[in-house]
Amino acid sequence: MKIGVFSVSTPEYTPEEAVKVIKALGYDGIEWRVTNPAPSEKPADYTYENRYWSFNRCTLPTESIIESAKLAKSQCDAEGLEIYSLTSYASPWDVEIIKNLLEAAAEISCPNIRVLAPGFDGSKNYCTLFDETKSQLKVLEKMAAQYSVRINLEQHMNTIIPSANAAFRLVSDFDSKHIGIIVDPGNMVYEGFEDYRIVTQLLGDYIACVHMKNAGWQKTEIDKFGADVWTPGWMPLKKGAVKFSAVIEALKEAGYSGYLGVEDFSNELDTKSKLQDNIEYIRDILQQV
Repeated sequence: MKIGVFSVSTPEYTPEEAVKVIKALGYDGIEWRVTNPAPSEKPADYTYENRYWSFNRCTLPTESIIESAKLAKSQCDAEGLEIYSLTSYASPWDVEIIKNLLEAAAEISCPNIRVLAPGFDGSKNYCTLFDETKSQLKVLEKMAAQYSVRINLEQHMNTIIPSANAAFRLVSDFDSKHIGIIVDPGNMVYEGFEDYRIVTQLLGDYIACVHMKNAGWQKTEIDKFGADVWTPGWMPLKKGAVKFSAVIEALKEAGYSGYLGVEDFSNELDTKSKLQDNIEYIRDILQQV
């Protein structure tokens, strides 16, 4: 398995800075965040904890993704880093955006892009939304085949595929060369937890990459009925509920050889220190499991 970094978790760096730091620490590749660029000034509602999404400088702009991806490719090539995904926030129905992402990925020999699975909040019937998404994936599968780039959806809380079983039900009719799943054990702490062996054995060749972040639950209040209220939150890789040794063991048993991509949203350490600590931790597990 290779170890990479999803650039959403390096918000203080420009892409050029991130490439140099990530290479110096010994990582193998980068998963680039693709969305609207950060504003020139910190937004009025800026918080340090929310900087990953509200003020992230390590982002390739959607509007110029083909040109931006080529520049990122040249920067990564200079340092000997692989680009293993262009990870967007497009929906499955954003066909023009997806087409540009596929073209950009094909231009730089990047094997994967991400689109977001539809969110689920109960306002629309789950079965209806699920079936609509599955129909749209037929369109996306043809696009992916045309460009020889896999389109992936992420196992994510508050979407129609929080669990491996839900994800498999969505993609199992499609060719895993064209449609895949990003597995995320940290998201499974919030919603969708299953034994990691179920995840790897069920999804198999559909696993495009694995996000490495952690989370845990804390009691935050008592509701009007006197019951405890527990709330999930992000934690360092070593401190949350995910047992990464079990995750990696399940991946090895399943024959997975792709990327483990660090996506650490914890705030106890600065970004560089987190990256250093995380790669040492993951390497240690890979060597011992």
